[in-house]
Amino acid sequence: MEEERILSTELTPEDLEYDKSLRPKRLDDFVGQERIKEHLSIFISAAKKRGEPLDHVLLTGPPGLGKTTLASIIANELGTNIRSTSGPAIERAGDLAAILTNLQPGEVLFIDEIHRLNRTIEEVLYPAMEDFKIDIVVGKGPSARTIRLDLPHFTLAGATTRTGLITSPLRDRFGVASRLEYYSEYELEEIVERSAKILEVKIDAMGRREIARRSRGTPRIANRLLKRVRDYAQVKSDGKVDKEIAATALSFFEVDEKGLDKLDRNILKVLIEKFNGQPVGLNTLATAISEEPQTLEDVYEPYLLQLGFLKRTSRGRVPTDHAYNHLGLDRPQEHTLF
Repeated sequence: MEEERILSTELTPEDLEYDKSLRPKRLDDFVGQERIKEHLSIFISAAKKRGEPLDHVLLTGPPGLGKTTLASIIANELGTNIRSTSGPAIERAGDLAAILTNLQPGEVLFIDEIHRLNRTIEEVLYPAMEDFKIDIVVGKGPSARTIRLDLPHFTLAGATTRTGLITSPLRDRFGVASRLEYYSEYELEEIVERSAKILEVKIDAMGRREIARRSRGTPRIANRLLKRVRDYAQVKSDGKVDKEIAATALSFFEVDEKGLDKLDRNILKVLIEKFNGQPVGLNTLATAISEEPQTLEDVYEPYLLQLGFLKRTSRGRVPTDHAYNHLGLDRPQEHTLF
């Protein structure tokens, strides 16, 4: 059902076009992540003064916080183009070689989910990042030989949701490493206000606040919720969004006052009702809710941990007292962790 996909990180073509229209183009228009913006502003200004490409940039953090947007902003601020690809899309060393040799001087190469690069491909990337050279093997067998090609100086912008899976040799070759954090409710209100102006949605301050506080600290989700609330207001009301309309619409789409959706609540209910609040391993929990372990760990767990509804222990995941209170359930009198 569409309601169940509302917080998904998977983007449809329609969502991609929608997101692009709301993405800021300059650092001054980017809301939040103030320390990162200050650092990037200095690094970009210094690189432009020297007439050199910006050092390679690694952007990390949970999905939907603006890593792709920041990569585009870096290119815009440098006054150059951006070439985008992803780790899984680069299947062979030849694919990477083709991309690198077609870059223009000063361009930004953006690799999303860079932690999913094949290790063999990483080896090709190392000299490209350090020396702007690439080794290509010509021929096969005894007659094979290696040719080293010069590459134009470029900036590699890598993005990942799983920093721990990036190998140390690759991570150490990035001169700038920035981790994006979840946004405050106030920052999300600013984002909703800006997006509402672009989409020509009439929304008051309380309506913005209601959407912001249910957006899980994530701009991508805030923009999607705004779109859903706009649709609801146009069909069920006069198109204006206030607190009552926003709250009614989001409840209709099963997003509660804490920003939890149906699957979030299902995770907590499974832990409490099926496993009696005792420790449960990631794979067991993922099987119980019919979800992929990686999706559970990367998309849903971080926010539940941030709210204090979930706790990781050496034996598995356990719900906290906050989870019981939020769902209106009583914790068993005798609760033993084993």
